[in-house]
Formats: sequence, C-alpha cells, structure tokens
Amino acid sequence: MRRNNKRQRFLLVFAVFCLAFTLCNLPVFAAVSSGTTSGNDPLKVVNNLSDFIFGIVRAIGMILTGFGVMQVGLSFKSHDAGQRAQGFLSVAGGIIIMFSKEILTLITG
Repeated sequence: MRRNNKRQRFLLVFAVFCLAFTLCNLPVFAAVSSGTTSGNDPLKVVNNLSDFIFGIVRAIGMILTGFGVMQVGLSFKSHDAGQRAQGFLSVAGGIIIMFSKEILTLITG
C-alpha cells in the first residue's frame, strides 16, 4: 500500500509541474540576423524548411538504397532471382529518391 502512495504522489507532483510549465507564459525574443533589415525574412524561412525536408527525403533514400543493396547481396547467397530483382528495384528507387532535389531543380530549370 505504501508503494501505491509514493506512485500517486509522484504522479501528482509530475502533473503539477506539467501544468505549471504549460500555463506559464514566458516571452521569447527572436534575434535579428545581421544580414537582413528585418528579422523574419519569409523567403529565407521557406528555403530553410525546404532544405530540411529534402534532407529527410535524402536520408530515406539512403536507407532504401542500403536495404536494396542488402537484399541483392542476400539474393546472391540464396540464388533467388525474384529477391534479386526486388533488390535492384529498391536500389534504383532509393537512388532516385536520394537525388530528388537535384532532379526537381533540373526539371524546373
């Protein structure tokens, strides 16, 4: 019974801290960059977001390419032609996903 009281006390204290941090309104001041006249350049924000998203897409492409290479290697070991074809398709798809940003810039000019 004593252990249950400690757990309830811990949950109560945790809930109070979470509530305090949620309801606490602290001002946050953004630093103005020295390169621009205004601190919130919308074009720079969009470019940074685009770079971040394409970085995530590139990481997914690398993972898919690595998985395809592993699948091709396992297919050579087990002499499975279907797994080999699936592995090569995974490698090709991963490479296309990895270079999607460059492909899009090439298409759009």
